[in-house]
Order: sequence, then structure tokens, then C-alpha cells
Amino acid sequence: MHVGVQFTGTLPANATQRWFTFGWPQQSHVIWNVVSTTPRTGVRQIEWDVEVERASATAITYWIVIRNLSNQAVNIEARYAVLN
Repeated sequence: MHVGVQFTGTLPANATQRWFTFGWPQQSHVIWNVVSTTPRTGVRQIEWDVEVERASATAITYWIVIRNLSNQAVNIEARYAVLN
């Protein structure tokens, strides 16, 4: 297994943004996790969904939709883990 940060970003208050990352090998089993890097105690900050596009016979594109649930801007990291 190997892990890393694919991208970072900032979401304005109550905003939703969509990112994509492409060229992932079709045989890889990839798990996505998005975390806030902006501390705010007692406040739900983000949620995310991952959609998958089979871009070719050998490549996958991941579309990651991230929602800021708070009334302030939030910095995020999109992290991955390749399990195989």
C-alpha cells in the first residue's frame, strides 16, 4: 500500500467544488479521503463524494465533489491510498 496527498485547495463558505484527477491505472484499488486542514472545534466542515470514469481501457479518472458545510472558508487535502 502507498498513500499520499493528490491536491490541496480552499472552499469558500457553504460552497461546493468539483475536482478531477486522471491517469490512474485501471488495475489499482484506490481509496479517497478528504480532510480539512482548517481547525474549527465542534463544527462539521466538509463532506465529499467520489465518482469514477473509465477514461480508457487502461486508465481511470476520479471526480471528487467536496462540500463546505460551514459558514467560513475551509482548506482541504485530498488524500489517497492505493491498496494493491
